[in-house]
Amino acid sequence: MGNCWGSPAETPTTTPSTTGNVSSSVISQTTSLTSSSNISSKSQFSASSGDDLYPNGQILPTPNLREYSFQEMKSATRNFKGDNLLGEGGFGRVYKGWLENKHPPKSGSGLVVAIKKLNSESVQGFEEWQSEVNFLGRLSHPNLVKLLGYCWEDKELLLVYEFMQKGSLENHLFGRGSAVQPLPWDLRLKIIIGAARGIAFLHSSDDRVIYRDIKASNILLDGVTKLGPSASQSHVTTRVMGTYGYAAPEYIATGHLYVKSDVYGFGVVIVELLTGLRALDTTRPTNKQTLVDWIKPHLSDKRKLKSVMDTRLEGKYPSKAAVATAELALSCLAHEPRARPSMQEVLESLVKIQGIPHDKPRVSRRNSAGSAAVRPHRHRRQNGIRSQPNSLQSR
Repeated sequence: MGNCWGSPAETPTTTPSTTGNVSSSVISQTTSLTSSSNISSKSQFSASSGDDLYPNGQILPTPNLREYSFQEMKSATRNFKGDNLLGEGGFGRVYKGWLENKHPPKSGSGLVVAIKKLNSESVQGFEEWQSEVNFLGRLSHPNLVKLLGYCWEDKELLLVYEFMQKGSLENHLFGRGSAVQPLPWDLRLKIIIGAARGIAFLHSSDDRVIYRDIKASNILLDGVTKLGPSASQSHVTTRVMGTYGYAAPEYIATGHLYVKSDVYGFGVVIVELLTGLRALDTTRPTNKQTLVDWIKPHLSDKRKLKSVMDTRLEGKYPSKAAVATAELALSCLAHEPRARPSMQEVLESLVKIQGIPHDKPRVSRRNSAGSAAVRPHRHRRQNGIRSQPNSLQSR
């Protein structure tokens, strides 16, 4: 699931339809973690959730999970049938499954879950699996994907997560075809605010957790925005866990991560939401393949910003909100980690932007003869020099 690391604030660490209520969560297929606590192969935990009691989230003292048998995992996925494969990463493969209370289970019914199966050839697999159990099993927050349980039987290691029915932000933002409806502005903001809440929670926890692989494919959509993290105490990873196009410059250069490295990746996602373009696209011209390198100069220029806004929005967004969002993205993309805002500050800014009303539609005046009357363009004079209002400023 998400790749999260415990870390001091600035200490480097290692590292479908869109209608209805949609929320987002971050989830990833790979982890590289270590943990000081161990889990017994036959330990048993409750699968209850504390989200209702703690709407602002909590980190439990011990994992809160259920143990499943490997036979239950095979039955849930129809023996890991290819039709149920959701994705594949460094950890292994993720399958869609159905858990039943009745025996034998009926295929295609019951609680829908996502089951991550360890790749048997993964050298660091057990440590990664153990860290997810020990850390993810303790996290409880409305904007974090829930780890429901695990399976440890012989060499078989699996993790069971809640299933996010509406897929990822990546699918809805970049998907094409009649089945994929464009995301309206208000829904984009709702999704990104949900993701920001989850990341801000991780950053504000006592462990200062770093998510470290924020990207559109890791933001999952359902009724509430959520994240899926992991933890580690090591300081430098030899394995590149970030995704090119989203990774912060300090991580690319040194392999060191900060909580502000997450802020950079979040800034990239904001740019994707504004433009409707992927962070990395090798089919674009060479100078435009990396989105941030291409779009960053446009973020501080109101006229240029309008020219790169997602055409599928059809201009239906508040101009002032788009400008404020671009400015926020630019601050997140600052080269130096310390120059970036905290995720809590990012969240607060997004909530303010969400309150900006849509532009009022321009109504053309008509003269008595019924023809449209052209309104003379107004100019203002400053120090004797005539200046023209910026075309992107809200009226």
